[in-house]
Amino acid sequence: MPGSTKTMGAFTIGGLVMVTAYTVVLGSNGWLWFGWVVLGLLTVAMVFARAS
Repeated sequence: MPGSTKTMGAFTIGGLVMVTAYTVVLGSNGWLWFGWVVLGLLTVAMVFARAS
């Protein structure tokens, strides 16, 4: 994976950790989870774009 894709993957994993921690401490927020899903989909798209 090139550098930009690795960085995006790190942000995605970090975002998952932060959203999960927020959910545990303060309760669920649908917009945060929606944002994380969009970020995850963008990361997957970048991985597939680089692979092809």
